[in-house]
Amino acid sequence: MIFALGVGAQLLAARLRLPSIIFYIAAGLAIGPLSGFVLPSRLFSLETFGAGPLSAIVGLSVAIIVFEGAFHLHLDRLREAPAATFRLVTLGAGIALVGTAVAVKLAFGTATWGLSFLIGALLVATGPTVIAPILQVVPVRDRVAAALETEGIVNDVTAAITAVVVFEVVVLSGNPPVELLSAFAERLGQGVLVGVIVAGVVYYLLRYIDLSPGDAPRNARLLVLAGAIVSYAGANYLSGEAGVAAAATAGIVLGNLDIPYEEDITAFKGDVTLLVLSFVFITLAAILELEVLFDVLVPGLIVAVAVAAVIRPLLMYVSTVGGRFTFGERAFMSFVGPRGIIPASVATLFAIELQSQGMAAEANVLIGTVFLVILATAVVEGGLARYVAQYFDVIPMRVIIVGGGRVGRALADRLEDRGENVVIIEDDETQVEEIRNDGFTAIIGDGTDTDVLRESGANNAKTVVAATGDDDTNLLVAQLASTNFEIEDVIARANNPDNVEAFEDLGVRTISSSMAVAWAIDNQIERPAIAHWMTDIDRVGDVQEVEVTSENLIGRSLREIGPELPDSCLIALVNRDGETIVPNAEFTIQAGDKVTLLGESDAVREGMAFCHQS
Repeated sequence: MIFALGVGAQLLAARLRLPSIIFYIAAGLAIGPLSGFVLPSRLFSLETFGAGPLSAIVGLSVAIIVFEGAFHLHLDRLREAPAATFRLVTLGAGIALVGTAVAVKLAFGTATWGLSFLIGALLVATGPTVIAPILQVVPVRDRVAAALETEGIVNDVTAAITAVVVFEVVVLSGNPPVELLSAFAERLGQGVLVGVIVAGVVYYLLRYIDLSPGDAPRNARLLVLAGAIVSYAGANYLSGEAGVAAAATAGIVLGNLDIPYEEDITAFKGDVTLLVLSFVFITLAAILELEVLFDVLVPGLIVAVAVAAVIRPLLMYVSTVGGRFTFGERAFMSFVGPRGIIPASVATLFAIELQSQGMAAEANVLIGTVFLVILATAVVEGGLARYVAQYFDVIPMRVIIVGGGRVGRALADRLEDRGENVVIIEDDETQVEEIRNDGFTAIIGDGTDTDVLRESGANNAKTVVAATGDDDTNLLVAQLASTNFEIEDVIARANNPDNVEAFEDLGVRTISSSMAVAWAIDNQIERPAIAHWMTDIDRVGDVQEVEVTSENLIGRSLREIGPELPDSCLIALVNRDGETIVPNAEFTIQAGDKVTLLGESDAVREGMAFCHQS
């Protein structure tokens, strides 16, 4: 029944474009504390078996979930915002830990500092289980997604280990906090070591051992799944919760290596993760006792508000200061910090242990506060994330290219190099696999199908390019984009020069393949310097047009603006009301002007951000 509810919750979340965790929790509360249909005693007989069944199920699920999230964390994505990401998982995590502990101490009053820091350690973790569903329905820029995903994965690991160390060293044993650092380093080191070893063995088996030709993809999937579980169990055998670090390490290592059947493995892991994630979330919500939540309702909500409205914005501001993030992106990242599976599962196990030690009051404060924060942040932040993203304008406009051939891929490469959010539509599965292996986002389907265009993000696209080798297809795509989705910037490729006039008669901006080649040759003859500068593989120059939206530039002359532009970047042209102007130093910028920036690639990108600030 729980698996069926999990699948149903996932389908409902996809239909309503909301994070699935909201429906997992709702389903768990419905069949558990609200109806009494599923009681803790029916799932786990703690008197008979202790915490063993719960610990085993949650542990294996966490291993799969953390591994799958880490598997998608490619190192090249970390380059999108390396400084901010590093600060998020170090300084930001420290602020979250101390700030939450202080909030718990002030809200409850009678809580010990040990219990306060235990709750603080648990609530550091955001985690891929709650971040990934939000990013699926809120397609933010790569630098924002990379920072949030990395924060979730790394903090899952460090929060779990820190919480276990605080629990064992301070809460149960009463030892001085000075022992925390050595215990943390020991567990983390063991987890990383085990993860690297397991990843190395799995990689060797995948690359150099015959996995049976007919069943190789299936065997590869099962081998990787076994690797995730073995890494977790092996490290946990050495030290409690070192397995989280091992699973994450193994996932990152394998995800960044060139392994065979990667597409099969990724799809399989995603399906398995959804199943175990739904099972664990629904189960934990089902065994939650409402009396515990009501007992700590007021102080628990105070902690939740402090975590979401004070501590999260503070740590995000400190971590992203001086970076490439816009004000809107920083505001969105400050809002999105829901807590997930690690705090829920580990807090449940700790509460059972505290109850067995005769510390029922402490157990209720722990489990009640942690679940209140999870419920509040998951429901509020998950449910409103898309609306907050739209309000702060952090969902980037997409460029959709229909046709993944050489022309489409070459264009995508140039556009993504300039920071555009590109999606390629291609109906050939072999080509789609090649496109994805090249690092592009690709959708399998017919670009003349309205549903396929909608799936690729046509409702939020600024440009659609029809670049297939068939003129009829290109014309139909252009017409659909213009009429059904009202996309203003629609460009079609005309393979036959005789069709150009027919395209343009229908209002479609058209590029003739033969004329494009002629223009390129002419540029090499008449303007070789700028042609080489802009088109060489290792090009350093760029020319971009951007609308001026920065209020700081409106009403000022180029003489005043020039010194504020990045070095090696200048305003070459201004388009005003459809008229292109070569400006002089006294030319004054007005609202709605579109300026053409000329200069070195990085300088032009900085200049675009300078002119088009939100």
